[in-house]
Amino acid sequence: MMRSTLTIDPDVARLLQDAIARSKKPFKTVVNDALRRGLCAPEARPRTAFKVKPMDLGWDATRDPTSFNRLIDELAVADFQAIKRRRKKA
Repeated sequence: MMRSTLTIDPDVARLLQDAIARSKKPFKTVVNDALRRGLCAPEARPRTAFKVKPMDLGWDATRDPTSFNRLIDELAVADFQAIKRRRKKA
């Protein structure tokens, strides 16, 4: 066990006081738990490299990407027309 004097910023002190009130645990326990969680957080651990395996999705490089926008517009119009037809029947 290590003893240390620590200066805590006012905003952190408020967070600690809130945590103590919620958990009804002693100051020492709350501080140790908070430090443990912070130091063991995923961003505190060293990152391991990973490889991405490319997949052939059959994309034709000659295809016009703006055609997707046109398709989305056509589908939206078709949905709107179907809703209008249903409202007329009702």
